[in-house]
Amino acid sequence: MVSNDLSVLEICAGAGGQSSGLERAGFGHSLAVEIDVDAAQTLRANRPQWDVRTDDVRNINGREFRGIDLIAGGVPCPPFSVAGKQLGPSDERDLFPEALRLVREARPAAVMLENVKGLASARFATYRASILSELESMGYATSWQLLYSSEFGVPQLRPRFILVAMKSRQFKKFEWPGAVPTPPVVGETLRTLMAANGWQGAEAWARRANGIAPTIVGGSKKHGGADLGPTRARSAWLQLSVDGRGIADEAPDSNAPLDFIPKLTNEMVARIQGFDPSWKFVGRKTSVYRQIGNAFPPPVATGVGRAIATALGAVSSLRTLNAA
Repeated sequence: MVSNDLSVLEICAGAGGQSSGLERAGFGHSLAVEIDVDAAQTLRANRPQWDVRTDDVRNINGREFRGIDLIAGGVPCPPFSVAGKQLGPSDERDLFPEALRLVREARPAAVMLENVKGLASARFATYRASILSELESMGYATSWQLLYSSEFGVPQLRPRFILVAMKSRQFKKFEWPGAVPTPPVVGETLRTLMAANGWQGAEAWARRANGIAPTIVGGSKKHGGADLGPTRARSAWLQLSVDGRGIADEAPDSNAPLDFIPKLTNEMVARIQGFDPSWKFVGRKTSVYRQIGNAFPPPVATGVGRAIATALGAVSSLRTLNAA
């Protein structure tokens, strides 16, 4: 069991991708905030000991968490996503201002905020600079880095743009985590799940699915459904012998042809996102898919979280983790 020596206030926690990753990095949750009812129930189902609040971030008083070790969150991506209108700060879903308010009120030792690759584009250079300027005015040193989930052992690309901020003394000790030598491929990751119902073609399918997955697209309640993304993404999935036009209820059975092109189940999608097999999801099929598809891959959160923990001097936590 990991020793959670450090404390975290997590906003926009979703279904626990970042939450479970930070937990493994040695952070104990003082509060997890998530507005989606099903996602919040998923957090409670997996970690009943956590304080999970189903609420809007705008209603959280950061002063109640003054001096916490970390404020973290995956603030909504539609304002910066190429799949949306890229309205940035003009989008009502942009919660960076609320995250900065919480930092001003709580004065954490460290900050970790993640978003989509689109935020790294030239279009948002001025906006990024304004965020860094405000953090620096509060005495934080900052760094923004584009990381690919496949660099952390996750079998999909899934680029994430991550902001880390700390007081200068600790920030001098911070180093972005390095990449794993060879990421796992889709077939290797899902072979056992594909064969679970007796499909005789699972082994051959796993050999065909010998590549890294494209980024899983979770969609929203207004747009997108339980499928693996737009036309380009579906074509990429087909190259891996996966039918991306929907999500299956179960793995193929023994009656499926040897050359069958299967759809993924939600359990398989969760494995592609890097969730531990023990992590369970609450809600109907499409809700569960969206929770998984919108998640921050846990191994990435663990990698960055450990780097933050090291910079903060949490040696005991890291020794426990490395021994696990």
